[in-house]
Amino acid sequence: MVPAAASKQAIRMTTVSSAPQARRRAVRAWLLAVAALMVVTLVVGGATRLTESGLSIVEWRPVTGVVPPLDAAQWQTEFAKYRTIPQYRERNLGMSLDDFKTIYWWEWSHRLLARLVGAAFLLPLIWFMWRGDIEAGLRLRLWTIFGLGAALGAVGWWMVSSGLADRVNVSPYRLGFHLTLACIIYAMILWTAQQLVPREPLSVPARIRMSAIGLLVLVLVQIYLGALVAGLRAGLIYNTWPLIDGGLLPEASRLLLHEPRWRNFFENTLTVQFDHRMAGYALLLCALLHAGDVARSVRGGVVLAGALALAAAILLQAVLGILTLVHQVPLALALAHQAMAIVVLTVAVVHAQRLAHRRVVDGREPAAVASSPRLDARAAATQREGAA
Repeated sequence: MVPAAASKQAIRMTTVSSAPQARRRAVRAWLLAVAALMVVTLVVGGATRLTESGLSIVEWRPVTGVVPPLDAAQWQTEFAKYRTIPQYRERNLGMSLDDFKTIYWWEWSHRLLARLVGAAFLLPLIWFMWRGDIEAGLRLRLWTIFGLGAALGAVGWWMVSSGLADRVNVSPYRLGFHLTLACIIYAMILWTAQQLVPREPLSVPARIRMSAIGLLVLVLVQIYLGALVAGLRAGLIYNTWPLIDGGLLPEASRLLLHEPRWRNFFENTLTVQFDHRMAGYALLLCALLHAGDVARSVRGGVVLAGALALAAAILLQAVLGILTLVHQVPLALALAHQAMAIVVLTVAVVHAQRLAHRRVVDGREPAAVASSPRLDARAAATQREGAA
């Protein structure tokens, strides 16, 4: 009887000790689901921009805007609002109602997905917090992410509003900020989800850790530069490669055409496209050098696989970018190019996080981490019940 009792107690203790890990896996699954929904939102947002649909809804109604027009009268009302802005008068004069519905559905879908992301993040967060499943070191980060997400919605309207009065499109500055902030939020969610996987710190040189983080930063910079190209429609001109404006290097006078000169980096179509190209070359070169350094310094395994995957993804992204440029931005290629940017960002985040020193959110060594104090108390209570 004694061995049987001891065996039952051991089973109970094993179950209790695995409970915090099960809760951590549940939190990670939730974060990955939100990240996946963000990917869909980013792709639809890219399609909305490429189809020039972003100005089709000229009002910001965070709650009532969930409901689209439901009858002919409501559609006519929305169409009448669109006909008051410069984009309709200067680019889409004479557009039919059916054509308007097409661009309206793109923008409405993007806004709906953004709302779903917010709900999918906030409601489970409250549930996990109420259950005590969120570790202390993770709570502030998750609320920060939610705050950034709420700010992203306001930034989205700030971006749209820039194209309703004096422009036929949105401000490239605001478009770049909106997209980059969305990608930063996505990276934070994915990084946090990966950090919940209990793993021993890897023994790799510090320069490899730093170069992986540097590549992640460069990917975000390149995404921002790509947003400027998109906002200025700069991909529709200088459609040759490897030459640009008739040479490998454009004339300095054309690159620095505007005064003050800093404006050229944001408003000069030639300079913006040239910067995007150069940053792409630099990113690819750095990724290849990083992969080579990993191959020389680390004995195979997941680190080398991650470095090679990142270099391959960046190479494929560069090829898609070139094809998109020389074919003058057809919708299919442009969407593939933008979607591949998210893939590159995903691989960069996973690779950099894998090389991070700390594997868990509260900063303690993996072997010493079982749960938060509240989870420990719950486990102790369960043990006492089992002993009784």
